[in-house]
Amino acid sequence: MTPNTLRLALSLVVLGMAPVGLAISAEQALSGAQSPKAEQQTQSAMTIADIAAGNEDFEILAAALEAADLVEVLSDENLSVTVFAPTDAAFEALPEGALDALLLPENRDQLVEILTYHVVEGEVRASDLTSGEVGTLAGAPLAVTVGEQAVTVNQANVVTTDIEASNGVIHVIDAVLLPM
Repeated sequence: MTPNTLRLALSLVVLGMAPVGLAISAEQALSGAQSPKAEQQTQSAMTIADIAAGNEDFEILAAALEAADLVEVLSDENLSVTVFAPTDAAFEALPEGALDALLLPENRDQLVEILTYHVVEGEVRASDLTSGEVGTLAGAPLAVTVGEQAVTVNQANVVTTDIEASNGVIHVIDAVLLPM
């Protein structure tokens, strides 16, 4: 994986775009349903980095992008990726001290690995999600489960789908995904 690919993947993960709430139903996820706030944030003319930087609910994500030096990568209009983006609340649920440690310069490689684990190449809309494994830019697969009541990625609930950016699609999740 090239440094630019790692930067891209890291950036994309760090972007959570909507408030964490109840898990959406599979029917809502597959139909591309969004919360009213997410609809307001759907700005296909904005890049993933623009959307992340402009959302006050995602200060941790913005800080992680800065720490990983990925803002420029996520501003690339030539990208085409899908990000399963954890919210600030998801990052805050990590064990005490874990987030602070990840943001240290000496732990950048580990932060990149975690963030790229949230990024899938290409734009995958909610209506295209099916149960099974999907590869990530980190190399390890994610387990997607499309059920009657919810869509999950590993153990994280998908809470908002199909946030469009000029360089990808964001699906918001309520937990940080950690590669095994």
